[in-house]
Amino acid sequence: MNLGMMKSLMAGLLVSGAICGSAFAAETLFSNYVYAVAPAGSNGALWAFSRDNSYSGITMLNFKVSDKGIIALETTAMEKVSDTLTAVQNGFILNDDDLAERRRLPAVYTGEDLGLVLPMFAMDKNDRFLKPEGYFSILDLKRMNEKHLKISSTIEDEEKDPMRYTASGFAYDSTAKRLWIARGMLGVMVHDISSNKGSKDTSFILNFKKSNLEEFKNDAVPDSSSHLDVFDVHIHPETRDLWLATSQGIWIKSTNGLKKFSGKLDTSRVTGLWMGGKPLQVIAETNHKDKKNVVGGLWRLYDGKDKDFSEVNFLDTAGKVQKGIYDKADYTVSGIAFIGKTAYVLVRTIGGSISGYLKLDSLGIKAWEKDEDENNQWLYGYETGVTDRRAAIVSISAFPLSKSRMGLAVATEGNGISVSADSGATWSVFLNRAKLDNNLGSIRMVPSVITPGDESLVSYKVGRESKITIEVFSYDMHKVRTIVKDAVRNADASRSTNPKEDFWDGRDDHGKDCTMGVYYIRVKDNHGHIGWGKTMTLGGSFR
Repeated sequence: MNLGMMKSLMAGLLVSGAICGSAFAAETLFSNYVYAVAPAGSNGALWAFSRDNSYSGITMLNFKVSDKGIIALETTAMEKVSDTLTAVQNGFILNDDDLAERRRLPAVYTGEDLGLVLPMFAMDKNDRFLKPEGYFSILDLKRMNEKHLKISSTIEDEEKDPMRYTASGFAYDSTAKRLWIARGMLGVMVHDISSNKGSKDTSFILNFKKSNLEEFKNDAVPDSSSHLDVFDVHIHPETRDLWLATSQGIWIKSTNGLKKFSGKLDTSRVTGLWMGGKPLQVIAETNHKDKKNVVGGLWRLYDGKDKDFSEVNFLDTAGKVQKGIYDKADYTVSGIAFIGKTAYVLVRTIGGSISGYLKLDSLGIKAWEKDEDENNQWLYGYETGVTDRRAAIVSISAFPLSKSRMGLAVATEGNGISVSADSGATWSVFLNRAKLDNNLGSIRMVPSVITPGDESLVSYKVGRESKITIEVFSYDMHKVRTIVKDAVRNADASRSTNPKEDFWDGRDDHGKDCTMGVYYIRVKDNHGHIGWGKTMTLGGSFR
């Protein structure tokens, strides 16, 4: 049994109540493993898509911000999607795919027409969510529509890598009421809802020899000698032209036809496009494999004045341009949010666990400090308070917190979401908040199933300032780990947990992986109160 199947089995037992109670009651989020955040159309409203070891679901959160910029979560509601479908493919979760277009979860809010649009994946024959199935159109929690896209039986039979035709980008033209979908080797598809007679789907393939979009029948097979892969699409906010990021440069579809744009990126494999901000920025990412290495680049058009893309400058703390930083760091873009003149470029490293956002303004990306080794630090993440635990940041979005204030939200893999009301200067973290009792009346482990090296947060609440000791015991009540001893914790309205210290990583006091099984976590204070929780580790053999 592989790791994914084992996690699903054990998490299923936990969720169903075989080991502990229901995981869905009174939660803030569907899961702390959040993979996409997006605006929801009204002030303070935010969509969040989560996936844990067993299920996937969508959460609607409504925030309120005070005049002083203090963020409060007012209401939350959630709904689970089908057990056999998800918006998050396994390669994204396991970080085992180095192609940039697959290392992000595209999400677009279309307004009341189609709601929130996300990709949709089904299980392949190995029970992994790596089979492109279409997309979700989520109007609200009671109307989560599954849009299945047809694939040629010839392609399904012959294509060894189905992810080559996954939906990797969405663009909605609200004027024409058309949703454009980038589908890799299958070109683009347009979902037209402009007619009162019903919607219509049409697929096109980009023929670079003829410089046009040819209608593509479902039973056809692309010809790589004349057809280009399309990795992303975007509607230009001013011209309303359709921009396409392809395996050979950027193409623009306008009323004058289809033409190639950018001499500098003429033959580049352009995997992503983003547009926004005031003044307008157009940002492109290039990414390709060169033998064993992955070569990437970050490019920009600024304020409509540039005739062609320029590589984004990385500046040290003194403002001097540094060469080759984006590629040397092995970054890929997970998403970009725009607030005013600043673009918040969220990146993850290929083959590593480093993530965070780069702040891009008119001059470029400037380092915010130098570390002890005199290395420039460009990334904003755990070190700058974006998260309060070391968790991968996987999605970013700007959304209106109020009529006069834009908010910034990030989704994390294991630490819920973080929201900022001051353009990233300070952050508020929102995790699952099932009701906890004072004086260690209830202990909650999040998540409840881990592998050694993961982190299960010990969640508890005390009624007054206390000295807390947290210990881990095996099933036969043999103590294997002391997490903290006599650590001062304050009374708190929601939780007294210190997320930077109060977690178990599945290891004992000697740093060795604990064997697979259920473990009990005891939390006690200096006032005579004791609380118990439990979690399961899959053991070192499953790492």
